[in-house]
Amino acid sequence: MEYPELQKTIKEDYDAKGVRLDVYVNDGKGTVYDIEMQAVTSIHLPRRTRYYQSMIDLQLVEKGQDYDTLNKSYVIFICLSDLFGKGRYMYTFENICREDCEIMLNDGAKKIFLNADGKSGTVGRELKAFLDYVAGKPSEDTFVKKLQYAVEKAKRNRKWRHEYMTLLMRDRENQKIGKEIGKIFGAISMGKDLGLSEEEIISRLQAKFDLTEEQAKAYFDEAE
Repeated sequence: MEYPELQKTIKEDYDAKGVRLDVYVNDGKGTVYDIEMQAVTSIHLPRRTRYYQSMIDLQLVEKGQDYDTLNKSYVIFICLSDLFGKGRYMYTFENICREDCEIMLNDGAKKIFLNADGKSGTVGRELKAFLDYVAGKPSEDTFVKKLQYAVEKAKRNRKWRHEYMTLLMRDRENQKIGKEIGKIFGAISMGKDLGLSEEEIISRLQAKFDLTEEQAKAYFDEAE
């Protein structure tokens, strides 16, 4: 395994939206992995995996190279809560034919969502122990104990402690943003239940959440 690139930044165009990957790993055998830790589980994560996948592919193929040089890739999101609501520890997505589910596209791309709040599904003992650790549950697993020791050691390192606190602040800010967005969607739903028009709901959103008309309309459209 090649040494992982932490917080790898990919930006292909000066005016394009760049991405900062948490951990980017190349196993040296033609497969790359992007591993993301998600403190807030957003409904937008599936589209985020799509964008991350496209950016990874762009930087894997040099100009003039054939498409078959593209590495196999995994985009893995580790979530604290269940995005899909089915209680599974793991959700794996590949492209298949809707008309015949036995036909795989075989494009080499997989997207995996790991759910620390899972209750069902077949996963290995080590993965289950890791997800329990992510969820804050005690574990006697050997790997988890090594991981916990490494985390505690990193926290005592001044440089790592600064990075850890920066990430903690970012996660708290994301949680705050997530709660605020949840309130906005709740207000939209309540307005619809009350039979308010789109214009009335948008006006109320502007007043209550200090939004511009464009921002309020964007939230309203997304809730449709």
